[in-house]
Amino acid sequence: MIERLIHDLLKEIGEDPTREGLEKTPARVAKAWEYFTSGYKQDVHEVLNEALFTEEYDEMVVVKDIDLYSICEHHLLPFVSKCHIAYMPSRKIVGLSKLPRLVEMFARRLQVQERLTTQIAHTLNEVLQPRGVAVVIEAIHMCMLMRGVEKQNSKTVTSALRGAFREDAKTRDEFLRLVHGGFSLP
Repeated sequence: MIERLIHDLLKEIGEDPTREGLEKTPARVAKAWEYFTSGYKQDVHEVLNEALFTEEYDEMVVVKDIDLYSICEHHLLPFVSKCHIAYMPSRKIVGLSKLPRLVEMFARRLQVQERLTTQIAHTLNEVLQPRGVAVVIEAIHMCMLMRGVEKQNSKTVTSALRGAFREDAKTRDEFLRLVHGGFSLP
């Protein structure tokens, strides 16, 4: 079905979908869109895969600079992002690799950055029931670079803060310091 739509789209914009460079394009685009939207076929329980553990750790856990790519639902153009996540456990921790997998699941859907940010925070808050959750996403949207305002250096930042990160300025500041250069590895 997607192949046929792309074939027709190529014709509508004035191209010949049967010419050598385009003859396989509808199939390639259909396969790409299947991947871009693969998050619809996943759910939280499948992604977290029972990787929740009881642990007495009660300090901040931060995973920063998670690369993500998503498709803006308004123009069907990509946005490229870095996602930073923190949570303060309350007897439950999650396997670290599950955080980027959760981000990927929600990013592989048609999105707006604001919803993506809150979906990640809401899910972690619901599943882990931590003392707090923080999610910050910094993104560059192709719909702002390639069309419309065409502002090449614009970046959009969204945040979702729950629990201690929302209520305690020191906790929030520690998270932001860690995310924006608070330490470096050798």
